[in-house]
Amino acid sequence: MKLGLIAPTFSLPDMNDKEVSLQDFKGKWVVLYFYPKDDTPGCTIEAIDFSGLQKEFAKVGAVILGISPDSEKSHCRFIEKHSLNIILLSDPGKKVLQQYKVWGKKKFMGREYMGVLRTTFLIDPKGKIQQVWENVSVKGHAQEVLDTLLKSKNKI
Repeated sequence: MKLGLIAPTFSLPDMNDKEVSLQDFKGKWVVLYFYPKDDTPGCTIEAIDFSGLQKEFAKVGAVILGISPDSEKSHCRFIEKHSLNIILLSDPGKKVLQQYKVWGKKKFMGREYMGVLRTTFLIDPKGKIQQVWENVSVKGHAQEVLDTLLKSKNKI
């Protein structure tokens, strides 16, 4: 995904099995982050950090959407367990993961496998990709995204 391109549209179910579309947020900034699995250490830190800053994002007209291949039920448990206040979307068919090119080969302890490449996209109110973070290191990432959003918001 290249900067300045229109972000691919999609519709996916949230934790309540309600269909959520990227189009629903036209006119808002969207933080779209892809993560491998609910309730794993890195994914939990990332979700808690985004939740902790959710009010700051909302103040500047931004919404946070997290996408993983986990089920709506899994998202529900994850949200309840960690008191998350962000929107998590379910993509078990990996259609949106592939659309955003975040489903690919990973390596762990010498073993190769297919999985979610932890990536975050910042999408502007016109639907254009303003920033992409690949191979995200979760510690401090949510704050970095917020800082970038604040700078980007002033440029547009």
